[in-house]
Amino acid sequence: MKFPQYIPVLLLVAVVAQSCVSTKKYKELDANYTQLQNSTRDLSVKYQTSEQSLAVANGRVKSLEEQLASERSNVKALQDALDKCLNSSNQGNVNISKLVDEINSSNKYIQQLVNAKNKSDSLNMVLTNNLTRSLSPQETQDVDVKVLKGVVYISLSDNMLYKSGSYEISDKAGATLSKIAKIIKDYSNYDVLIEGNTDNVPITQKNIRNNWDLSTLRASSVVQSLQNTYGVEPKRLTAGGRGEYNPIADNSTAAGKAQNRRTQIIITPKLDQFMDLIGKAPEKQDPLPTTPKQ
Repeated sequence: MKFPQYIPVLLLVAVVAQSCVSTKKYKELDANYTQLQNSTRDLSVKYQTSEQSLAVANGRVKSLEEQLASERSNVKALQDALDKCLNSSNQGNVNISKLVDEINSSNKYIQQLVNAKNKSDSLNMVLTNNLTRSLSPQETQDVDVKVLKGVVYISLSDNMLYKSGSYEISDKAGATLSKIAKIIKDYSNYDVLIEGNTDNVPITQKNIRNNWDLSTLRASSVVQSLQNTYGVEPKRLTAGGRGEYNPIADNSTAAGKAQNRRTQIIITPKLDQFMDLIGKAPEKQDPLPTTPKQ
């Protein structure tokens, strides 16, 4: 029997097979690790954006609360003065009447402030719901919609819109831009500003002098895509670039830079349209009036 001379060969085959399995497992773990890193980075950007939105909302609420507190303080002072007059003598009936009127006026103003806050919150909620109704959960990771004082801000990440280091629209941006174009068409009488923004890293591409150029070229690319591909009227569109000078986050971190590299689509109603929205949205909570779909 010649088995002993084949034993080293069999051992070599076993070692090689084991090595192959370990390499495959390592590649799987490495791929999972890379995916987790990407997910963590996306979640970090989304978290910081949510933090900023919350800070803006808290600032508005705080301002209204301070006004309410001030008016309540005035009411208390007037009430104390009224009590003092009632406890003193019968004179000053005219002053008492004035104090009562002032108290009633202050209470009415407080109620107006409360109603204004509720109306503003309701209007923003209706607008936001209408604008985001067609976006998928995946798209909302790269599209941030805010409504501030009747003005709609749609912020698009550069990763979703453009090819890397370029101002050319990427293929994957088409589906999202088509939905945004539908929103713009629904509000056909509104003006639309496309605003490009960058981080503070200098651009080194040929024929692009600086971040001013890059941000403006990117805004122009979106404008032309909306016009030529999705049929938005060009007279409604304005393209502008703000370079690196309108940051919304700290450029010292990668997450901050990612937030600053964005293109904003700003949809602005005219004054009469805005007043109509304010008058209708809060009481009925109906969808906003839209023009016939094109």
